[in-house]
Amino acid sequence: MSRSLARSSVVVFVLAFVALLSWQVASAQEDVVHIVSGIVKHVDRDAKTIVVKADDGAEHTVKWTDKTTWEGIKESGKGVKEGSKVSVKYTEKAGEKTAVGVKDIGKDTAKAVK
Repeated sequence: MSRSLARSSVVVFVLAFVALLSWQVASAQEDVVHIVSGIVKHVDRDAKTIVVKADDGAEHTVKWTDKTTWEGIKESGKGVKEGSKVSVKYTEKAGEKTAVGVKDIGKDTAKAVK
């Protein structure tokens, strides 16, 4: 009986280890941060989304949350304007892009030109 118990314990341990390893791999894949830079084409403050047209012409709709950080933009998204040049760091889960941070890079470009 002790052999059976020991064997069962080993099986349970191996299964728990495999489940934990699978969970960590899945979590690591979901938390990949992407970056897109481009011109803000549209802002929907009610839905908390911005559409950014990248240099390659692709348009990216990205939502923001209360956790999104803002650099060079006042009032957490209220200060972002259509036509602004921005860089957006975001994560993507189930096809939905969520901003981690948004930076107004148009101001950096203006400073560099002066």
